Amino acid sequence: MRRDIFQAIADPTRRAIITFLALQAMTPNAIADNFHTTRQSVSKHLRILTECQLVKQEQKGREIYYSLEIEKMKEIDKWLEQFKKIWESRFNQLDDLLKTLKK
Repeated sequence: MRRDIFQAIADPTRRAIITFLALQAMTPNAIADNFHTTRQSVSKHLRILTECQLVKQEQKGREIYYSLEIEKMKEIDKWLEQFKKIWESRFNQLDDLLKTLKK
């Protein structure tokens, strides 16, 4: 089942996991050590992030390491870019209005 990326990143725990993985690849146990939750709960979050292709797994010996899938994060950034332009335009309009009112 393919999950929605934005639904996946809506969860604060998954966003925190993404933040950890942006710094370095980690095992599920290492990730779980950063939360007051069970290893099974972290595994569920990792499964959802993997299904959305936001993280990838790599087997190293007996351990599985998870790392951030940068290309997928770029897709999210590209989608958000359209809204950044709109917000910047509106802030500029507001700035102009405030300057006019100040005069």
